[in-house]
Amino acid sequence: LEAEEAEKEPLPSFSFLPSPFSFAESAMIRIAILDYGLGNLRSVWQAFRHVGLDAFVTSRPEEAGQAGALVLPGVGAFGDGMAGLKERGLAEPVRAAAAAGKPLLGICLGLQLLFERSSESPGQEGLGLLPGEVLRFEGPGFGARGGLKVPHMGWNTLSLGRPHPVLEGVADGECVYFVHSYYVKPAQAGDELAWSDYGGRFCAAAGRGSLVGLQFHPEKSQTVGLKILRNFGAWINKGRVD
Repeated sequence: LEAEEAEKEPLPSFSFLPSPFSFAESAMIRIAILDYGLGNLRSVWQAFRHVGLDAFVTSRPEEAGQAGALVLPGVGAFGDGMAGLKERGLAEPVRAAAAAGKPLLGICLGLQLLFERSSESPGQEGLGLLPGEVLRFEGPGFGARGGLKVPHMGWNTLSLGRPHPVLEGVADGECVYFVHSYYVKPAQAGDELAWSDYGGRFCAAAGRGSLVGLQFHPEKSQTVGLKILRNFGAWINKGRVD
């Protein structure tokens, strides 16, 4: 369902923003956007390129291993996401990158896959890079009685937690774009970076060390989203990974 809803969204237009600078001869870190059969790859790639980052899309494990940073995008089901990573041989390069301290950004489903398990796909293990689980929006506030629809789709505000370089300059209350039916519940509160509210507070961004994940879509979040992608580029290129 989430994938179907996402396909209804037009690709973002950046015509209102300045043209990207050239990075053809720069020494910046190359960012591999992983293609595992699910996700909004074109819009994510366009957003990274627009803010001047050296990003490319790949489904090859060897290219993922050679990149200086990884992006795990995705829209769809947790079980399908893990199956896609395994079928393409990408699960182990992602785990190896995390173990080596290589920067990794998860977006939407990509954030969820960083965790141990999801109620969407019982018995299916996630990447297990962050402790915790993924749960569905449910309860008295949802459905015909409560009025809140699932998936949670559209603009919503952010409430920021502890400082993180990727969220630098983002203000409390700024809006970002969500499309999801499930949300992450980190086992350790210190891994939560930001929250939003939809029938109750939920984790909208999480991270630890070189890992960071966003439940919302920065590539669809206009000026705020592009700021976050620029921050990610600055973080990985200035050696600011904690």
